[in-house]
Amino acid sequence: MPIRSFEFTSVDGRRFAKPSDRWVNLRVDNNSTVTLITEVAERQASIDFRFTANYRAADAVIGLIQLEGSLVWEGDAKALVRTWSSSGQMPPDAANEIHNVIMTNCVPEAVLLSRELRLPPPVPIPQVSFAQAPPPEKHRAPEVA
Repeated sequence: MPIRSFEFTSVDGRRFAKPSDRWVNLRVDNNSTVTLITEVAERQASIDFRFTANYRAADAVIGLIQLEGSLVWEGDAKALVRTWSSSGQMPPDAANEIHNVIMTNCVPEAVLLSRELRLPPPVPIPQVSFAQAPPPEKHRAPEVA
């Protein structure tokens, strides 16, 4: 069930606070949402999506990054559209693949936009720490009896 194509149709980013402000308890929530699924061929479905990164502090909304786009999924398109139309949900295996592709493509784009907007990246930056060398052991002479 591969993804045949992926494209962005809308890119929007906004900062609502000054970059010099200090934010208390900044929280970044990432969300991917499928907005529409349509059958384009017997084995292909077009899937419209929205990715959102919300920046919230304890007392205010700091910023928002929103990406919209579409992708073409290959698999049992009829079953996918039927399930989506009746329940608003996708089969778990298809949902995992589709949302992983959305996140894999949108998170790097959101990181670039966050830099331009002078917002923190929407993913935690790995922390590097070097372990300190253990103190050398005191040398003892062998015990002689």
